[in-house]
Amino acid sequence: MDYVAPWWLPGGNLQTIWAALYARRGPRTPPVYRRERWDTPDGDFIEVDFLQPAAGAPAPASTAPLLVLFHGLEGSSRSHYAEALAHQAQQRGWAFAVPHFRGCGGSLNRAPRAYHSGDFEEIGWVLQRMGARHAGPRIAVGVSLGGNALLRWAEEAGESARAQVRAVAAVSAPLDLAAGAAAIGRGFNRHVYTRMFLATMKPKALQKLAQHPGLFDAAALHAARDLHAFDDVFTAPLHGFRDAADYWARCSAGPHLGRIRVPALVLNARNDPFVPAASLPSAAPGVHGPQVEVWRPATGGHVGFPRGRLPPGEVRAMPEAVADWLAARLAG
Repeated sequence: MDYVAPWWLPGGNLQTIWAALYARRGPRTPPVYRRERWDTPDGDFIEVDFLQPAAGAPAPASTAPLLVLFHGLEGSSRSHYAEALAHQAQQRGWAFAVPHFRGCGGSLNRAPRAYHSGDFEEIGWVLQRMGARHAGPRIAVGVSLGGNALLRWAEEAGESARAQVRAVAAVSAPLDLAAGAAAIGRGFNRHVYTRMFLATMKPKALQKLAQHPGLFDAAALHAARDLHAFDDVFTAPLHGFRDAADYWARCSAGPHLGRIRVPALVLNARNDPFVPAASLPSAAPGVHGPQVEVWRPATGGHVGFPRGRLPPGEVRAMPEAVADWLAARLAG
């Protein structure tokens, strides 16, 4: 990816925050979605948003490609990257869908669980169901947490991944979860990003406790001041891990990239405040096998990559580059 941040947005934090809050995502009219609720095999549900045609535009053909987006931590179909990717799909005549991880669609899910960075079984179930209803080829993008989970699915699926997708792309994924958690727990990141995430994650966890009394220690959750403590008391035990360290070690996609057997793009900016550059995979061709391509631009922040000569700028650079890469794999 040939990307250089605009002069008026120096540094990974500004590139991250400005893109999420202020940059243009596409046309003035935000994408319109149609929501479906899907019952899961374990008696729970997820909510899936399907992009609807723009006013006066035809719907994509039944054989058109379908782009499936797996969002990041506490993200949704209204996240800045989701709306920007939706516009890219619309311009290319692709169908577009955003399956929300459990509890992220606006409704509290039923089961005594939530979602996590290595939720590859959920990814596989979603993609299989998408394939059963969509005749055209499928491609998938995962952003941040969703990117790590998507790559973990591709790693676990091996050759069978080709039956579900033509290609996958992971954007700003923390492929070493321990390194990412350490980075977000220090200094500016701890005061801004950690507080932001915990402000929504803690109330949702307490709702889950009210739904399932005794599920975890409420006092320990209230005392959590970083993602390590939160994952120790909530994420890890609810999803079958011993503790946060066990969860991070078993769910990090980075050590297993060589197992991927479907074309895969891994995109991380080297100034991402959440993902230390030292934890990123090598960009040398072939290091991770013939299917994995790694892009490591020097700038871009975390799911930022804004561009524009003057403010407010736009967030089209990453969605456009990733969509171009996916389109080339569809053509091939």
